[in-house]
Amino acid sequence: MAKPIRILHVLGGLNRAGAETMVINLYRNIDRTKVQFDFIVHTKDKCDYDDEIRSLGGRIFSVPRYTGKNHFQYTKAWSDFFKQYPEYKIVHGHVRSTAWIYLEIAKKNNLITIAHSHSTSSGSGLSAIVKGILQYPIRYTADYLLACSNHAGTWLFGKKACRKDNFFIIKNAIDTKKFIYNEDIRTKKRNDFQFEDKFVIGHIGRFDVSKNHEFLIDIFQAVHKRNNNAVLMMVGDGDLRQSIEKKVNNLKLTDSVVFTGVRSDIPELLQAMDVFVFPSLYEGLGIVTVEAQAAGLNCVVADTIPNEAFLTDLIKAIPLGCHVEEWSDAILSSNGNKKQGEIHEKIKNAGYDIAQNVKKMEDFYFRIVGL
Repeated sequence: MAKPIRILHVLGGLNRAGAETMVINLYRNIDRTKVQFDFIVHTKDKCDYDDEIRSLGGRIFSVPRYTGKNHFQYTKAWSDFFKQYPEYKIVHGHVRSTAWIYLEIAKKNNLITIAHSHSTSSGSGLSAIVKGILQYPIRYTADYLLACSNHAGTWLFGKKACRKDNFFIIKNAIDTKKFIYNEDIRTKKRNDFQFEDKFVIGHIGRFDVSKNHEFLIDIFQAVHKRNNNAVLMMVGDGDLRQSIEKKVNNLKLTDSVVFTGVRSDIPELLQAMDVFVFPSLYEGLGIVTVEAQAAGLNCVVADTIPNEAFLTDLIKAIPLGCHVEEWSDAILSSNGNKKQGEIHEKIKNAGYDIAQNVKKMEDFYFRIVGL
């Protein structure tokens, strides 16, 4: 092959979030002499992964964020783009709300189109209703439908579409080797955060309504009342961070809650934790729960997490409707044992190893373009 196939991925931005991290994990490990990723995003802001993408040979383009009022401007931007860059054969869309627009324009320009579902909800209220209406045509527009779990697929595309032969589950795979428990790393990270003698409860996720941080703080307050040696490490950033910080301050928990912001050392931070807590309102998969299990952590999660994430006996689901005391019981009873070999075998056997999934995606791209 003289030149690699260039795949155009469509995302809102390139910050550290579920869909973005899944794509970047693939990009880091894929054979870039055969397959090259480029990105088109709905922002002009600099994002977390920009520099890494460019260092790997990827290009980043932008289109305006869709408001409805700028419909003509948005459609024109996409039409102009495909005329200017005719080298693309595949557009791989991860943005749902406007997929009916850009995938249709891509098809008119003879591109193969992929829609990829990473979630199981559009939120609530009028905005969610509008998004639901806009997203409905995707199942008929895209040539191929992908999802990170069965639940994510049926939610976006419908049960009937997911029974067709153009629907595929693509698991959000990880490099399991990076998460193998290491006592030296654990000691260093705990020293860095002055957690030497603390019971460390961890959470990783953007500060968004879906991650349910308000309830997480309520849970932690209940835990802290029973064990004042407990601390909460919250990794991530987002629009709701300030309001959560305010709540922590009002509850006088400031000295026991650490906001790390966005971090690139997630495997190492997981080593510093004693238990991982994830009370999300909804998740397409919750890849961070797979990572936490790979690190040997006991995980206490909401019953909204898809079954596909339950890979080991380290993970326990609590119904979201349960009182905080039930959550605190589960957290405090976690023994923090770091299990080894069998965990990684279970994760690999379940199809979450990055090497397996990279080969699967390479073969998929080659097959749909006829190579």
